[in-house]
Amino acid sequence: MSTLKIAIQKSGRLSDESLKMLKDCGISINNGNDQLKAPATNFPLEVLFLRNSDIPQYLQDGVVDVAIVGSNLLEEKGETISIIEKLGFSKCRVSVAVPKNFQFKTISDLNGLRIATSYPNTVLKYFNSQNIDVELHEISGSVEIAPNIGLADAIVDIVSSGSTLFNNNLKEVAVILKSEAVLAVSPKICAEKDALLQRLRFRIQSVLKSQKSRYILMNVPNIKIDAISKILPVLKSPTIVPLTQEGWSSIQSVIDEEKFWDVIDQLKEAGAEDILVCPIEKMVV
Repeated sequence: MSTLKIAIQKSGRLSDESLKMLKDCGISINNGNDQLKAPATNFPLEVLFLRNSDIPQYLQDGVVDVAIVGSNLLEEKGETISIIEKLGFSKCRVSVAVPKNFQFKTISDLNGLRIATSYPNTVLKYFNSQNIDVELHEISGSVEIAPNIGLADAIVDIVSSGSTLFNNNLKEVAVILKSEAVLAVSPKICAEKDALLQRLRFRIQSVLKSQKSRYILMNVPNIKIDAISKILPVLKSPTIVPLTQEGWSSIQSVIDEEKFWDVIDQLKEAGAEDILVCPIEKMVV
């Protein structure tokens, strides 16, 4: 039987959240300390823990079938690799930052200056699109120290909270692109392994849908059921259960978390009482 090979980052936040996603999908990974490969015990899956920058090439060559990786890395090294699912975690941005005392007005202020980055392809594409010439210094590691040691006038790097920039007397002046963890697939995946991938993707989609939704229960006077049912953004129709108290029913439904407070206010105004909202562990539709 075939085994789906999935690559994730060897260590760090993206690695931890990738393993959590697999766990939420009901997949148990038998990984010990410093293992480079770890099999799943209850799904035909093998995890390869790789250096982040190597993952696009492993996908391209078909060494791994699929990967959980930052979309910024695919923008830099794997434009031909297909993204089949956005996973919603490890969100960040690739941004231009300059010293705090730099009198920045527009991006053209960087014309002719030195830019330090670990993302040369992304940087050149961006500045070429702006018709701006820059002198590129490709470095790895602590890009943010480049202006302080005189190596560069500005940097392009990943920004999450911005605290690293602040601590190095830098300020963010332009966002080149936004990134998040994605599920990417090798162009060389075979049909048998693609079938396994679709099974995995189905589980991931169920987890993602549950994260964006909440289960809602409320007590409603029977005369208000129609009005309240029209407010609820449901999958099909709400569940209505008569209560022992005459003239009242319980309505149960699923609500989009982003619309939660707006909908709750409308439900209260329409006569709903004793509203209970619960998280959803999995949602299969």
